[in-house]
Amino acid sequence: MSIPDLAIVAALVFCWGAVSARLERYDVTAPIIFLLAGMVLTHGPVAVLAARPSHELVKGLAEATLVLLLFSDASRVGLPGIRADPGLYLRLLGIGLPLTIGLGMLAALALFPGRGIWVALLIGAALAPTDAALGSGMMLNPAVPARIRRLINVESGLNDGIATPVVTVAIAGIASGGEGSAAGPGVAAAGLVAGALAGGAIGAAGGWLVRRGRDRGWADDSFSGAAVLGLAVCAYAAAIAAHGNGFVAAFAAGLTYGSAAGRPGERLVPFVEESGALVSLLTWLAFGAVVVIPALEDLTWPVLLYAGLSLTVVRMLPVAAALTGSGLRAGTVAFVGWFGPRGLASVVFALLALEELGPAASRPAMAVITLTVLFSVLAHGASAQPLARRYGALLSSGQAGRGAAAELPVRRLTRRGGGPAGG
Repeated sequence: MSIPDLAIVAALVFCWGAVSARLERYDVTAPIIFLLAGMVLTHGPVAVLAARPSHELVKGLAEATLVLLLFSDASRVGLPGIRADPGLYLRLLGIGLPLTIGLGMLAALALFPGRGIWVALLIGAALAPTDAALGSGMMLNPAVPARIRRLINVESGLNDGIATPVVTVAIAGIASGGEGSAAGPGVAAAGLVAGALAGGAIGAAGGWLVRRGRDRGWADDSFSGAAVLGLAVCAYAAAIAAHGNGFVAAFAAGLTYGSAAGRPGERLVPFVEESGALVSLLTWLAFGAVVVIPALEDLTWPVLLYAGLSLTVVRMLPVAAALTGSGLRAGTVAFVGWFGPRGLASVVFALLALEELGPAASRPAMAVITLTVLFSVLAHGASAQPLARRYGALLSSGQAGRGAAAELPVRRLTRRGGGPAGG
């Protein structure tokens, strides 16, 4: 990237930060701005950026974003955080998420025959994780019961980490030459185990040290946040060095760190989140610059149909099946099913597939993932506030608020909040 290009990108980040709260009142979110900027600044008559991001830069951004995303989401939720409503979380993550991946894979096999099972699995798994930040208008709306906001938030915080191994195996299957070869997926599966073990151990040790250091006054508050950022990177790099999966290591490290560090360690996670927020803006920019235009050129009716199905049937039917018998009202189940935005995790998975497989091998999946994310950014961003108000008006505040648990902060792309208000 040239110096003028760097100046343009830095100015864009600054301008967004200066007016973000104002724009978000009109449901104009960071993904919308930076995705469009990536497209406009690299294509067409006002393409002022001299060059598009290099493959090395795109891969580095995608990997850094995913590491910080997985670690911060997992540590923010933590193992103790799941105890607030364990039955509902287990239903969504243990039943709903696998069903979503499976149904998404079957839909891809039906609509894109001849692409192979690994491509179908990549599409289904990459589009299974949700991103609560894209529905931040709903997540911050006190009209929605705290328990429901927390349910959506915890699901979003954990499902990307659970889907990551499936995406890794699918990419390995495509790279190994098709469904007839098991060498690639087998090696990838072994790497997942090694990554989980390495990351879990590093996160637990780091969390214990942070807690002990804070209790004894050993830690300097001005540098403690950077120390946790270093822990996330350490878990990723150590797993890679041990021939494990670095992304799974980051997720496992976040889970065990959040559990071992407790409340003292939780206050240090926002530094990682804010670092991830900056990198995520650049990732959306790169996504718009590198992926969106080629994906639109491959637009066909099966791609359009799959995008629509992914945001509705493929998401909402598994959620309905998972929450059957949970005691939640039908309107609540539908509300949770709709608010499964596809966002940053899906974007990062698409960029990783592009860089690992190359344009030719990854092209069948790129158009589907890209268009689904585009639809989700617009549809969920626009519907967050109106549907939240309508849903809140239909519920009795006394019944809806019963059993509400303490809330978690929502991942934000611009500013860190103390969690959804009210409830």
